Amino acid sequence: MADFNQILNAGDVEGGVINVVIEIPAGSSNKIEWNRKLGFMQLDRVEPKLFAKPTNYGFIPQTLDEDGDELDALIITEEPLPTGLVIQGKVIGVMKFVDDGEVDDKIVVVPSDDRNNGNAINTLADLPQQLIKQIEFHFNHYKDLKKVGTTKVTSWGDIDEAKAVIKQSQVRWNNQ
Repeated sequence: MADFNQILNAGDVEGGVINVVIEIPAGSSNKIEWNRKLGFMQLDRVEPKLFAKPTNYGFIPQTLDEDGDELDALIITEEPLPTGLVIQGKVIGVMKFVDDGEVDDKIVVVPSDDRNNGNAINTLADLPQQLIKQIEFHFNHYKDLKKVGTTKVTSWGDIDEAKAVIKQSQVRWNNQ
């Protein structure tokens, strides 16, 4: 598999359309992660089915979050997307998140050309409130059964805040 971080960049961050590589399809309990050093996806662990991902989960190429990993993205679609797929995502916000005391924010996107929804999702406010609650519940509790570590969704931010998080992550990538 090609090294996404060498081929792809983050995309048009200022324009709000970014590249995202899918790691985990929505509904999967397999924790699949990009191994940057080896250049392929690998299964890290299998989570309890109760904590299957409520959305597609991936990363933005050529970014590093404060935890040292690529900046994560939550990709909202009606159908699960396969591991390894690259999409252009329209930035709609950010979920501010802390995992074991480290900042591990999640950029929230929808496909940039989502014709099935009439491109009606443009901000977090356009998402069903129940979905926001499910995402927040998942990330606040997915470590509960393992009794290791702590997680906390601290807040949600708008598009401008999401873009700022991406830009900071690009700087970290370029300074590594």
